[in-house]
Amino acid sequence: MSTDTTAINREMRLFERESQLWLFGYGSLIYKADFAYLERRRAQVEGWTRRFWQGSHDHRGTPEAPGRVVTLIEMPGAVCVGAAYRITPEVFAHLDHREKNGYLRRRVTLGFADGTGAEGLVYIADPANAAYLGPAPEAAIARHIATAAGPSGPNRDYLLRLAEALRTLGADDPHVFAIERELLALDAGAAHGTPA
Repeated sequence: MSTDTTAINREMRLFERESQLWLFGYGSLIYKADFAYLERRRAQVEGWTRRFWQGSHDHRGTPEAPGRVVTLIEMPGAVCVGAAYRITPEVFAHLDHREKNGYLRRRVTLGFADGTGAEGLVYIADPANAAYLGPAPEAAIARHIATAAGPSGPNRDYLLRLAEALRTLGADDPHVFAIERELLALDAGAAHGTPA
C-alpha cells in the first residue's frame, strides 16, 4: 500500500476558499519553514500529544529502512506546543508534497499566548496510515533514530533540531527530551567504546 497522501489532501479542500489561515507545526515545521508565511506565533493545541510514532520513508529514512518522526496522538488533558504560521492556500501544493508520507490535513483549534484562539490546519499521521510505526520504549526509539537516514539527512538531526526548537519556544516535551537523552547517551557510549 502506498504511503503517499498527496492526492487525498488535495481532494479535501480544507480552508482552500479562505484567503488566509493558520497552519500548526509541531515537528520539523517548527524549525524548517521552507514556505511563504505572513506571520509566525507560538501556539498550542489541547487534547493532542507529540509522539515519535510515525515512519519516515521519504525524508529521514527510506522505504526499506524508515526513520521515525513525530505525529500527534489524541490524549485527553494533553497540550502540545508548537508554531503557528499564517499562510495563504497557495502553499498547500508544497505542504501536501512535504507532508505526503501518511499525513492528512485536519482542522484544529489553536490557542495563542495572549489568550486568543483560532481555527487552523494541521497535518496528522493517524494510526491507520501505511507508514505508522506505533509506540515503542523511548530507548528503542532512540536506537532506531541513531541509525536511520534519508534524503533530508540523518534522523538524529531531526530529533536534535526539534528538541532545540522546543526549548527555544519554552515548550516542555518529556517524550522528545527523553529520546534526546537516550540518543546522547548512545553517542557518549560509542565515544567511550561502550556497547549500546
